[in-house]
Amino acid sequence: MRMTMVKALNSGLRIAMENDPKVLLMGEDVGRLGGVFRVTEGLQKDFGEGRVMDSPLAESAIVGTAVGLAFRGFRPVVEIQFDGFVYPAYDQIVSQVAKLHFRSRGRVRMPMVIRIPFGGGIGAVEHHSESPEGQFALTAGLKVVSCADPHDAHWMIQQAIASDDPVVFMEPKRRYWETGEVDTETAPAPLWESRVVRPGRDATVIAYGAMVKTCLDSARAAEDDGLDLEVIDLRTLSPLDLGPVVESVRRTGHAIVVHEAARTLGLGAEIAARITEECFYSLESPVQRVTGYDMPYPPSRAEHEFLPGLDRILDAVDRARAY
Repeated sequence: MRMTMVKALNSGLRIAMENDPKVLLMGEDVGRLGGVFRVTEGLQKDFGEGRVMDSPLAESAIVGTAVGLAFRGFRPVVEIQFDGFVYPAYDQIVSQVAKLHFRSRGRVRMPMVIRIPFGGGIGAVEHHSESPEGQFALTAGLKVVSCADPHDAHWMIQQAIASDDPVVFMEPKRRYWETGEVDTETAPAPLWESRVVRPGRDATVIAYGAMVKTCLDSARAAEDDGLDLEVIDLRTLSPLDLGPVVESVRRTGHAIVVHEAARTLGLGAEIAARITEECFYSLESPVQRVTGYDMPYPPSRAEHEFLPGLDRILDAVDRARAY
């Protein structure tokens, strides 16, 4: 069936709550309002205020409370209303959520999910269009994933909730209202695997989250120039699954990594280093990166210049192939 990413996430959350009474939802306005993006709409009505809880405007308290709940055997799913609001909870996430399993020598699990709408493209104001995924991906003890379409959103949120490890679940807010086919019957791909979403032979384009669709649009545009681009959706950012990436680059000889976050120390740098280590003798050009700029997110009127787009991606493909 076709549904938006918002509806797909809502459906996945509903199934997880039906299957396990220990699953709880917490966050600012997630109950009566259904969240600012309506991802949790109707869930408090159906499951009650004891399982879908509106919280104070205090991210530190939200995550801190979820740590205690996870410690006691619940599976809390917390929503950070916008990406730029996560930093008051950064200490809890890095110092407690990520470390309690290791600190307790495996005796304490942290089965919790931290949902974060991330990225730009919606014309929002300051602190509403950040890309903090790299800051969590470099934190040992956290798993970080990002869905790119409604099908993955529906299944990945269920898989993240079922995981006994803490998962930071990055949701590309600019794709919330786009529709796609969701197969609710077929068993999903494993949560920690990347996948080829478009086969190709001339260059490998690697992305995650909102940028996957942008890269697919670029691949379709490249067909007019006779280029056949392979597009890979990483899906999991920590741990990185670069098996399909390495296999692809060894065939195409060219790699282009695309993400919205800043260039310096972004995930693209790590991916480029890994590709170089594994594919050195297969590369016909240096790995290209198409990213946001090393600056705070700009005002909404300028975000189209900041975000990687079709032209910048195709320019990177041309640079790689002309090297």
